[in-house]
Amino acid sequence: MNQNQLTKKAIELLKELIAIQSFSNEEEGTAAAIENWFKAFDISFEREHNNVFAKNKYWDDSKPTLLLNSHHDTVKPNQAYTKDPFYPHIEDGKLFGLGSNDAGGCLVSLIATFTFYYRSKILSHNILMVASAEEENAGEHSLRGLLPRLPKIDVAIVGEPTLMQLAIAEKGLVVFDATVKGTPSHAAHPNDNNAIYNTIKVLEWFKNYSFDRTSEALGDVKLTVTQINAGSQHNVVPSQVDLVIDVRVNDKYTNKEIAELLRSEAPCELKERGLKLNSSRIDKDHPLVKSGIALGRETYGSPTLSDQAALSCQSLKLGPGDSTRSHSADEYIYVHEIEEGIDLYIKILEGFLK
Repeated sequence: MNQNQLTKKAIELLKELIAIQSFSNEEEGTAAAIENWFKAFDISFEREHNNVFAKNKYWDDSKPTLLLNSHHDTVKPNQAYTKDPFYPHIEDGKLFGLGSNDAGGCLVSLIATFTFYYRSKILSHNILMVASAEEENAGEHSLRGLLPRLPKIDVAIVGEPTLMQLAIAEKGLVVFDATVKGTPSHAAHPNDNNAIYNTIKVLEWFKNYSFDRTSEALGDVKLTVTQINAGSQHNVVPSQVDLVIDVRVNDKYTNKEIAELLRSEAPCELKERGLKLNSSRIDKDHPLVKSGIALGRETYGSPTLSDQAALSCQSLKLGPGDSTRSHSADEYIYVHEIEEGIDLYIKILEGFLK
C-alpha cells in the first residue's frame, strides 16, 4: 500500500477512534480498533492492558531501537462543547471530535508511518510502535507501566500536537502541597497568629521566588500557586491554610533538586506529591533532529507534559495538530495536518534510518 492509501486509511482510523469513548482507564474499545489495524496489515503485535505495541518485521537485536509513541486515551469533554464529541465529521477541512487533536491525529500518523516502514529490510534502527493508554492521568497502566516489558529504547518520537515543529525539550512537573500554620480561635477574640493572615507573606514569597538556572530551550522554571483552601465557618479562625504549588521544571534541574531547594527555603511546610515527571530533551545535533531541520522544521521547548516524562532516553516531541486546541471545546484537527504529518514523519525517518 502506498503513502496516499495509508493516509486515507489513517484518517478513517482516526474517525473510528473518535467515535469510541476512551477516557483514561476506559480505552478497551480504541485498543481493539488499533489491533484491527495491525491485523488488517498482517502486522504482529502485542497488548498489555490497553497498550498495543508492535515491532518492525525485520527486528535485529544488534541494532538500536527507535520508539514511536502516542496515546489513545482522552480527557472527558467539557461543558462548553456545542458538537457531539463522539461524532467524527469534517467541516471546512476540520475533522471534529474528542481526541482528534490530542492526540489522535499524531497516533494514526505514527501508526501509518510505522506501517510504511514495517517491512523495510535495511534500516539503521529497529522501530517499536506503542499506542499507549492512560497518558492523560499518568496512570499505572500507561507507557511508564509498560516500559519494563519493552526492549531497550535508544531514542524516541512522542506524538503530541506540535504543528510538526521539533520540540527538543519538555518541562517536567512537581506538584507540592503546602501548609501554613496558625492558632485556631473564635473570630470574636484577638489572635496574632491567624493562619490566613500568615499566608499573605507566604504567597508573596512564592510570587517573588525565582530559580537561578535558565534553559536555552525551556526558559525559566515556572512556579505557580494554583489552589488555596482554609476555614469551615465564618466565626472560626482556622488552624491552617492549605496551598497547592505547581512547578514546571526546565532541563537544568532534576525534580529532586527542585524539591530539596523549596523544602529548605520555603517559609511553610512543603511536601511533594511525586518526582517522576522529569523534564525531557534531545540534543539539537542529534541525527533525528538534524533530519527534521533539513526539511525546514524549527526547534523549540514545550511547556506541556507528555509520556516523554516516562522515558530515560533522548526523545523528540513531534506531531500534527496544535497544542492550544488540546482539551478545548469542539476539538478538531485539520485533515491537511494529518496528511502533512504522515508525509513529514516518513521523510524525517527516511533521513534518519539510512
